[in-house]
Amino acid sequence: MTIDVRVIPRARKTEYGGERDGAFVIRLAAPPVDGAANDALIEFLSDTLNVPRRAIRIVSGERGRHKRVAIEGVTMEAVARRLSHPQHR
Repeated sequence: MTIDVRVIPRARKTEYGGERDGAFVIRLAAPPVDGAANDALIEFLSDTLNVPRRAIRIVSGERGRHKRVAIEGVTMEAVARRLSHPQHR
């Protein structure tokens, strides 16, 4: 399954920021330097969605704020539910 993500690097903390223009907004504390923001995004999604890091891959947009992310082993409904309510894993 593939989702659209808009990242906001250098945020105060890493967290889900809602949806905008059909994409999930993720605020990342990491800067967009040397892949740090991409690593932080994968770590956040792995923890929040309760899937291993190897099940998450950035398909496009590695160097931009708009990314397409492939996630194995989870449905779109589960992604939306777990991002908006992280305590309900």
